Amino acid sequence: MSDGLLVPIAIAGLDHLTASQKELEEFRFPDEEEFIRQARSRYKGVLLLQTCNRVEVLVQGDPQDLARFMQSLGRNRFSIHHGLGALRHLLGLASGINSMIVGEDQILGQMRKALLTSTAAGGNSQAIDICINTAIHFGVSVRQTTMINRGSVSIGSAAVKLAEELLGTLKNRHILVIGTGEMGRLVTKALREKDLTAIYVTNRTHERAVELAEEIGGKAITFKELFPVITLSDVVISCTAAPHIVIKRDELADAMLGRKWPLAEKPKPLIIIDIAQPRDTEDALREIPGVHLFTIDDLRSISEENLEARRSEAETIRSLIESELDTFIRRINRAAANDTIAALHTWAEAIRIRERDKAINRIGSADPKVIQVIDDLTRVLTGKILADATMSVRTCAEECDLETAEGIVDAITKGERLCFRRHD
Repeated sequence: MSDGLLVPIAIAGLDHLTASQKELEEFRFPDEEEFIRQARSRYKGVLLLQTCNRVEVLVQGDPQDLARFMQSLGRNRFSIHHGLGALRHLLGLASGINSMIVGEDQILGQMRKALLTSTAAGGNSQAIDICINTAIHFGVSVRQTTMINRGSVSIGSAAVKLAEELLGTLKNRHILVIGTGEMGRLVTKALREKDLTAIYVTNRTHERAVELAEEIGGKAITFKELFPVITLSDVVISCTAAPHIVIKRDELADAMLGRKWPLAEKPKPLIIIDIAQPRDTEDALREIPGVHLFTIDDLRSISEENLEARRSEAETIRSLIESELDTFIRRINRAAANDTIAALHTWAEAIRIRERDKAINRIGSADPKVIQVIDDLTRVLTGKILADATMSVRTCAEECDLETAEGIVDAITKGERLCFRRHD
């Protein structure tokens, strides 16, 4: 292939740079494993990465076919990366420079989780596995050699910063956090550094709320207490993994009545920051007097400030990415030779067994020791004869030299077709 890859790699998707939060939500695949099983019937390998600010499909397959597949599923607007561009994109993704909050560490865990899901659904392939693990290894490495992730960098910490900017200070405030997953923990970690009056934590599984509240010195509340506690709160940060709306308009409107003094025209303002994907809130909440709703889209200004602060580190990482690409390509191409090498060894093994049996019959001995010696001898000879050829095929594959690799195998097998399948 023109980009030096023996294996076709393609990515289709949207992220915070190419889509709004609503568009990302509509682009998502609710049942990840079902999507992978469906795509696996079409591609040798497939992985689905879905986070709060991106939805991306990675396949071992042709980019044009991937575009047609996505369109057949009703996804008509998306970006495509393929070949070398796909590898470059994966390295940028894992390093954190493509994240909304530049340098955030959460993407590494999200990529690991996506790989586990792909494996569980039968979607993983050797090429996909190499792509993700190489990217993760690179992401870990650049965080150790640069300062891209210095300080507090996450969507959770950005949400807390937004609340602080809106209120001027969080001192003596009451904050309610809905959700105790990874994002909820990042939010409460950032809040713990503020001089708050109270941090309330809630989750549908109350035991998890109690556990997190004890870690941060907050107060766990049951889900039944959600709206009464909203009445007491200055800020609500919602970050559940629920597939449905958590804060509904009518219920919140009733709760807001409890925030209004008898002679006041409007209730006490309430800030709600929804960083869940899919969203925990309805747009109709904005119609309620006193409610100020913010979503991930509203974190873009903080994202731009974050990028500016880390711009030099990001440029350093982009240079490291270009240096890493050659090794990345060689690793994928080397693995692509495995099937051909396995076929070559299977071919040689069949000959070995045939000639071993002939030798045993000629000797006419049934002595197990003699048979074992002959078997060991033929096995060692076969391995030694193929060792240099195997290494040469791997080296040619690394350099994307199909012609020489096929010539080596043809010379050994006398033309039997065991060579690489071309992906043109």
